[in-house]
Amino acid sequence: MATIKEIKEQLASIDSLDDTFFKDLLTDQRSGVQQAIKQRQKQIQAERAENERLERMLFYEKMLYEQGCQAIAGIDEVGRGPLAGPVVAAAVILPPNCKIRGLDDSKKIPKSKHETIYNDIVKNAVAIGLGIKSNHVIDQINIYEATKLAMLEALRTLSVQPQHLLIDAMELSTDLPQTSLIKGDAKSLSIAAASIVAKVTRDRMMAAYDREFPGYGFVQNAGYGTKEHLKGLQERGVTPIHRQSFEPIKSITSQ
Repeated sequence: MATIKEIKEQLASIDSLDDTFFKDLLTDQRSGVQQAIKQRQKQIQAERAENERLERMLFYEKMLYEQGCQAIAGIDEVGRGPLAGPVVAAAVILPPNCKIRGLDDSKKIPKSKHETIYNDIVKNAVAIGLGIKSNHVIDQINIYEATKLAMLEALRTLSVQPQHLLIDAMELSTDLPQTSLIKGDAKSLSIAAASIVAKVTRDRMMAAYDREFPGYGFVQNAGYGTKEHLKGLQERGVTPIHRQSFEPIKSITSQ
């Protein structure tokens, strides 16, 4: 009779709930075996659900594949709402039908997993481009226009020319064919990948700013108007990375 360890090793190689090995083990009354069966079945069900979710998020990409587009760039930004720091955009081209486990809208992914998924994107991506517009640019032309410029910069820095763009809720001034998707980072894996790349890039920048300008909690709040951030403004004043066109910065600087 096989040991429980040997059975667990064999179960680990099974990827179908219909595998006959599960039926063969039904007569094995050892609690360790039955527990191992349930655990592996649960894992397979989770893997199947994740694969189906990723398939749904390739819906727009697959339509473009059928039209002959292979190089599809997902474009997204992070940092439109904070009181401090830049707006960061990313453009990501993934290989056709590429599925990265756990990839989703960055707001739905625990921050503890951002770096891991970011590394998976970097490892798999055909090309990645970044666009960064400072708080000074934001103050000069407004956040909406600065966001578009950051996206166009991300597009220009791609090492591969995309055949089509999937953009999160924006339209860009470019001759390239494009599709704007509301909440696109939850509907397209390409846009979701761009969302994560932009998020991790900006979070790293804000962590560096936190060391340069301590007391505002930039490493925790990424420049958003949290209680700690507002307290820092009250006690320490405005820093060079604060957006002076945003309230309450605008009121503070006009006093």
